[in-house]
Amino acid sequence: MFTTLLSILHVMACAFLILVVLLQQGRGGGLGAAFGGAATRQVFGGRGAGNLLTRLTAISAIVFMSTSVTLAYIASSGDRSLKQQSMQQTP
Repeated sequence: MFTTLLSILHVMACAFLILVVLLQQGRGGGLGAAFGGAATRQVFGGRGAGNLLTRLTAISAIVFMSTSVTLAYIASSGDRSLKQQSMQQTP
């Protein structure tokens, strides 16, 4: 059950990270300008949206990396138990 919840959180963090990265305004304008870049400036100010998106990117990246490492550890611990069982069964 923990693995399922962690997998759901991992997929949500992945989707959110993709969305936040695509919304950031890069050198060429990016998708942020295509989907209401001017409206974003009005709401957050000239630089406020960049700071907010940068913070959201960092937080979602940390969540994504930590869930990745945790899921990898859980998967590898299952492999270790299978190896121990197979070693005990062979003479």
